[in-house]
Amino acid sequence: MPGSRDYYEILGVDRDADQRTIKRAFLKKARTVHPDVSDDPHAEEKFKELNEAYSVLSDEQKRANYDRFGTADGPGGSGFVDFNDIFGMGMDDIFSSFFGGGRAQGGGQARRRRGRDMAITLAVTLEEAALGCVKTVSYDRLAPCEDCHGTGCAEGAQETQCPRCHGTGYITTMQRSIFGQIQSTSPCPECGGEGTVIDHPCDMCDGQGRTPTHEKIDIEVPAGIASGRQLRVRGYGEAGFRGEEGGDLLVTVVVEEHERFQRSGDDLLCAVTVSIAQAALGCRVTVPGIMPDETISFDIPAGTQFGDTVVAEEFGMPRMDGTTRGRAIAQVRVEVPRKLSGEARALLERYAAAMDEEVAPKRSVGERIRDAIDDMID
Repeated sequence: MPGSRDYYEILGVDRDADQRTIKRAFLKKARTVHPDVSDDPHAEEKFKELNEAYSVLSDEQKRANYDRFGTADGPGGSGFVDFNDIFGMGMDDIFSSFFGGGRAQGGGQARRRRGRDMAITLAVTLEEAALGCVKTVSYDRLAPCEDCHGTGCAEGAQETQCPRCHGTGYITTMQRSIFGQIQSTSPCPECGGEGTVIDHPCDMCDGQGRTPTHEKIDIEVPAGIASGRQLRVRGYGEAGFRGEEGGDLLVTVVVEEHERFQRSGDDLLCAVTVSIAQAALGCRVTVPGIMPDETISFDIPAGTQFGDTVVAEEFGMPRMDGTTRGRAIAQVRVEVPRKLSGEARALLERYAAAMDEEVAPKRSVGERIRDAIDDMID
């Protein structure tokens, strides 16, 4: 990769390193170069470089592309999607939360912290919304530590009551002032407000029971889902501190605009075009439906006017309860030909005469000859 450092060199691992080794190397370096803990003026750039290397090498497909082609996207170039943009929370924000740990906010009884909920906006096509689908997404979160299984304890370690705050999670101090003694309460610096301490914390998660991780999960999108509906994936938000309950992943579905159909509730709106004769005499128009290999037949009654609508029942979107479907509604557009053959014009002139309608004057013989020649050329 011209102009870029080797990702393996950035993480300090061999090219055959397994995923656990790669993750350990990433966490170890992140704890020293992250802007929240480093005084290096170039810390932000170094962390971005480190995170880029990890985001590629922690993903099997991207790593395979990188090893073979020198880029995570492979020979085709495009293909990498940065899901940090849709979450509004990237690895930098995840680490800021990680370094904050589970420390209590102010005084009061210490308590373990539940993981926070996370959110994503997931785009699907109208066809995917009609059929239902499974979408694979990847994102950054604090996940349960794989080494300690979320306990925060190294093998053989014990969690005991904090000797300084005696399990309360906070300490009280007295200060003298001109107004007398002032009492203040603050989180215990020994246990960080937890009320307990671990004699040998897990070196992977530093005793939190969770680590910053690139996560990949499958989202099941039900058939008939509407834009703006929210799906909840239990336990896939931010992991809780030292085994506490994790937050949820909230998935807001956005259904993309379609080239032919416009959605209105469970109904699908479209437009069909007919000729003057078809509108006057009636006809049947067939268009592709939203389901695979589906066709919709609209019966256009005689005398249909421009802008009239026709309906085909049970050809709209599936309803979420799985019982029925909405309607397909077509607006009829009557197309007037811009150019007529000599025969077609003569027929329309006869029709106008029968209906006693005024039309443009008859054409001269020369004009008719020119029309006939144009018909032959066409």
